[in-house]
Amino acid sequence: MFFKNLRIYKFTKPFLLSPEELEEKLAEHAFQGCGKHDQSKYGWVEPLGRHGQMLTHVTGEHIMICGMKEEKILPASVVNDAVQEKVEEIEAKQGRKIFRKEKLQLKDEVTLTLLPKAFSRTSKTFAYFSPKENLLVVNASSANKAEELLAYLRSSIESLPVIPPNTKLISSDVMTLWLQNQAAAEHFDINQQCELYDPAADSNVIRCKGQDLYSDEVAGHLAAGKQVKNLGVLWKDSLSCVIGDDLTVKSIKFTDMFMEKAGERDAESAAEQFDQDFAVMSLELSRFIKHLFGAFGGLQEKVV
Repeated sequence: MFFKNLRIYKFTKPFLLSPEELEEKLAEHAFQGCGKHDQSKYGWVEPLGRHGQMLTHVTGEHIMICGMKEEKILPASVVNDAVQEKVEEIEAKQGRKIFRKEKLQLKDEVTLTLLPKAFSRTSKTFAYFSPKENLLVVNASSANKAEELLAYLRSSIESLPVIPPNTKLISSDVMTLWLQNQAAAEHFDINQQCELYDPAADSNVIRCKGQDLYSDEVAGHLAAGKQVKNLGVLWKDSLSCVIGDDLTVKSIKFTDMFMEKAGERDAESAAEQFDQDFAVMSLELSRFIKHLFGAFGGLQEKVV
């Protein structure tokens, strides 16, 4: 399994839990499905799915975990229609007007009545610890999804001293210079995707995809003071991605060359394939993250 997005967090203190200790703590918060009146539930599941029995999966120096969320699908329109029906019924029978406070109470009652009949959906969020590098890497495209995993992990292991990476150079300034100079940092090449914004008006955004970023049009936007918010890059011969000005990494695509190399060894089972993929991916992402931080001057040694 290969991550498509990276939200990287730096430990402010060494992560000292052993895999065995982490397993024990996660087991106390293993996933339990929604009850009749639960709108959502979160918990830990086996990264290997039905092929595994452990809530942690260790390969080399990396530890994979997986959070699962179950949500009841209850459209607001369905709830609102049911509430309106109740309101009209009460007003007709009792000859009085229903006001906001009572409508909110009716909404709660209707929601509890409808929840047992609602369909549910589940989603998984994978992450891995890299204790040697003091990193936690989450495969999430949205900040909310990553923060949800972090919050549950924090409550599960009682402490999670992590912060987003803080580099010595401002990432937006650096990527803007890359585009202006038509050359990225060592190991990186600019790809055909970017998002530019006006620092004086965040809503003023230009998005380019599949375009020549060295064109006069893009140069004109940069000359007018726009800065890079997101930039597509190629890294070595391994992957392409989009780097955000908050150092998030999205839309990761591993190259055919890398995937062929990663698949040179035939796996005899799904579990062995997962282990092999995780080992290859985590080692390559370690190199990528090192170069990513280096491209922006390295990490601040102290929290600013």
